[in-house]
Amino acid sequence: MNKKRILLIATGGTIACKKSENGLTPEMDGKELLQYVKEVEQYSIVDTITLFFVDSTNINDYHWLKMAKTIEDNYTKYDGFVICHGTDTMAYTACALSYLIQNNKKPIVITGSQKPINDIDTDGRRNLSNSILFACDERSYGVNIVFDGKVIAGTRAKKEYSKSFNAFSSINYPFIAVIQDNRIVFFIDDKYKLTLPLKFFHRLNNRVFLLKLIPGCDGNILSKILEDYDAVIVESFGVGGFPDKDNHSFYQAVKKAIEMGKVIVMATQVTHEGSDMEIYQVGKIIKEDFNLIEAFDMTLEATLTKTMWALANSQDIYQFRELFYSSINHDMLFQK
Repeated sequence: MNKKRILLIATGGTIACKKSENGLTPEMDGKELLQYVKEVEQYSIVDTITLFFVDSTNINDYHWLKMAKTIEDNYTKYDGFVICHGTDTMAYTACALSYLIQNNKKPIVITGSQKPINDIDTDGRRNLSNSILFACDERSYGVNIVFDGKVIAGTRAKKEYSKSFNAFSSINYPFIAVIQDNRIVFFIDDKYKLTLPLKFFHRLNNRVFLLKLIPGCDGNILSKILEDYDAVIVESFGVGGFPDKDNHSFYQAVKKAIEMGKVIVMATQVTHEGSDMEIYQVGKIIKEDFNLIEAFDMTLEATLTKTMWALANSQDIYQFRELFYSSINHDMLFQK
């Protein structure tokens, strides 16, 4: 059997943590992590690169670009890539890499753990072993998260449990596969559909703000935010809309923002089933009047990072809209 060549990229996170006086701190490099999964030597040759020792709370667009560039620089040398990462912002990173590395026929797997890999009852060893196994499979491609025996499309993952080993769910989309007893069962096996050429992107615009609406929220806050940001993602209620009863401040704020060339993307606070602003008057009128962009069934993590990517790679709102509504790594199924 020909062994696959895999690059393990360590970035920190709980999986790499050791105990310190101030709590768990990421200190293990890639070589040390690899020592806990010796069984992968049966089917892979794994090299390691340690990019950072960061708690994923501190991850930002700089780290995403660095990860993508590391994969680009090593792309021809390896059959697949595994990134060890903290769980708290793992879903954001998986989305960001999905937009920075497109039409990728090689697997890029992101994993981590809820307990350090050197703990007796850790989930880290299983997650890392499964990730390397998945990265070695001929059917695997693109950016995915492997966690607790589940394979989740990079744009569909969300952390829904803060401590449990089954921390991640796949939102509005099936699991790509499950892994049990070193066997991979694919539910979505569509690598053959990937026909466009590989493309790496090198820019993100981080001037994007998330506004979560609360009852009684006033539209003036939107105007204030847009003084310093190029785009605002509005997490509205239910299927989406702006409050308008006895208060049309949001309407005026949106009108001003559109005139200024700012981008407003409507999303929903509800995790499952997505938005549809045309159902209720509070959403339908303002969407039609300003042709607002809507996230529909995308996750919040995907909406945020896709906005950052599209802003950095578009010249005007029409090009932004085209980029945003393009389906990338299973991120969007529903749109009108």
